[in-house]
Amino acid sequence: MAGVITRSIARFLLPVSKHVRTKGFVRQHWTVHKKPVLTVGRTTFLVSLPALTYLGNEAYKRVQRSAVVYALDKAQEDLEQADYLYSCGETEKLYQLLVQYMNSDDAEFLWRLARASRDMALLPHISAPEKKRLTYEAFEYAKRALERNEACFAAHKWYAVCLSDVGEYEGVKVKIGNSYIIKEHLERAIELNPKDATSIHILGYWCYAFAELAWYQRKVAAMIFASPPTATYEEALEFFLKAEEVDPNFYSKNLLMLGKTYMMLKEQDKAVLWLSKARDYPAHTAEDKEVHKEALDLLKKLHA
Repeated sequence: MAGVITRSIARFLLPVSKHVRTKGFVRQHWTVHKKPVLTVGRTTFLVSLPALTYLGNEAYKRVQRSAVVYALDKAQEDLEQADYLYSCGETEKLYQLLVQYMNSDDAEFLWRLARASRDMALLPHISAPEKKRLTYEAFEYAKRALERNEACFAAHKWYAVCLSDVGEYEGVKVKIGNSYIIKEHLERAIELNPKDATSIHILGYWCYAFAELAWYQRKVAAMIFASPPTATYEEALEFFLKAEEVDPNFYSKNLLMLGKTYMMLKEQDKAVLWLSKARDYPAHTAEDKEVHKEALDLLKKLHA
């Protein structure tokens, strides 16, 4: 992005990777730590990332007639193995596999390495200095991926996500300025792959984050930028609904955000519908459990 994304304006996009099991496989999403930024208030930005193809134990043929062909086959197998490790949530193994391609010119390796570096930075045992190093490392890989292949939707998505991450170390003014760029790359990712529900969801969260800013928060933001980013709940709703249309029931947080957006639009019946779906979503992960609790609390308020 983050978004969502997580995997809000205070946190313009992101952070903590969660695994959501859907349709028999593990899907990774991103949530953010709620954290005040500036006096502009909090922003809950969430980035949710799409599942990659689960490759299982499928056997792949090796052509050993030439070293060049073998090298190509080895690279392809490593990409497939990387996708498998990602689907299983094997962050450290994935990073070790991909880091050998750190000097690659292949965008497919680079955006995956950006994602893996970022996942590593979010592991609980990683120290603060190492987290910062990995965060900037991830951004560099994403930047290189985009330079190598501007037509790669995943490169745009991960550039947006990683740009949001480095904003945590660059200050509020840079973070707000980066929000424009983040949005542009999310829009480009969707343009390149309209079927990527997670990019659509992240953009919806971007809109929600800026729509919920109070007037005084907007005033503070306007002191930094003459025209700070703006959005409406209607825009956010459009993206959340589109994400659900593209991939129904793909992410518990998208269901929750639909309910919350309808609440902000004063459409209680629809809010209850989507919050009920979020509440009833199978809680396979800690994030699903958090979604379940928040949806339950909101439903109680609506029925009070």
